[in-house]
Amino acid sequence: MKSIVYTHNGPADVLHLVERPVPEPGIGEVRVRMVVSGVNPTDWKSRVGAGDGAQLPEPRVPNQDGAGVIDACGGGVRDLAVGDRVWVWDAAFERPEGTAQHYVVLPLNQVVPLPDRVSFDVGASLGIPALTAHRALTCVDGGAAVLAPGALAGRTVLVTGGAGAVSHAAIQLATWAGAVVVTTVSSQGKADLARRAGAHHVVNYREENVVERVLELAPGGVDTVVEVNATANLASSVAVIAPGGTIAIYTSEEPEFLPVPVRQSMTKNIRYQFILTYTTTPQQKADAVRAVAAAAADGALEVGEEHGLPTTRFPLAATADAHRAVENQTVGKVLIDIRQ
Repeated sequence: MKSIVYTHNGPADVLHLVERPVPEPGIGEVRVRMVVSGVNPTDWKSRVGAGDGAQLPEPRVPNQDGAGVIDACGGGVRDLAVGDRVWVWDAAFERPEGTAQHYVVLPLNQVVPLPDRVSFDVGASLGIPALTAHRALTCVDGGAAVLAPGALAGRTVLVTGGAGAVSHAAIQLATWAGAVVVTTVSSQGKADLARRAGAHHVVNYREENVVERVLELAPGGVDTVVEVNATANLASSVAVIAPGGTIAIYTSEEPEFLPVPVRQSMTKNIRYQFILTYTTTPQQKADAVRAVAAAAADGALEVGEEHGLPTTRFPLAATADAHRAVENQTVGKVLIDIRQ
């Protein structure tokens, strides 16, 4: 089979296409014939590592997310079968085998049924973005642990940077769960994408005063902020959060330390929840997988230009270019067609 591997941390040039034996699933595992692999910022950052070009103990295949078809099952597997369409999550977390290859073997719990009506593109776009977004929307004290239609009814959610992959998933999930969704963007083009994703109100932070506009839309403040750039936005997020509200912080670009407006935060009894989907509890991850699978089956997590998340595609041999595209902050979702 063909695989993309790297043996050293470093720039995208360390990625190489090689031939390797097809792996066999063990007890409680399935082998998935990959159709589409999704690329996230975490994928290229794991590849870069500390940036010192360190040699790895064994070759690694990049990319956490993907979708495909089960083509072999190990012993003890009963809930899935050969021929089932599936999506996978955290494939390369603490493992050397990601989704940028023809076949990947995974434990059963990391392989989720994908209904026939849901595209492989959607399946490959769920994992990191949607599971992160689910945690951000459910980390509120007394709130729903598992999103479902109506779970966020009566709540107002602010999603910053509404054209990013995590923000896009947060808009879609929050809308599906019944929330009123406000989002911020930097351009008219991104505003159009956010509206297609389902945002009810879009604020262009280059043209409007975010605090004034959000408080016009939600005079009592928003219940939850899904914050993807806390360094730039935290002061305004604190200003618009309702008393007792939660600011869920997911970001990959922050410095080590983040100044917090202490008095305002204390006065409002604000909760700050930092999020890394890899290290959520097993129950939180299981809840997120269940809800995301249900939302996808309901057609609530569609991708593509018409749904607010343009796709940019590469063949497997051009995985390095796919990683560069994500590094260069290509708007939308970067996907790899494994069989091309």
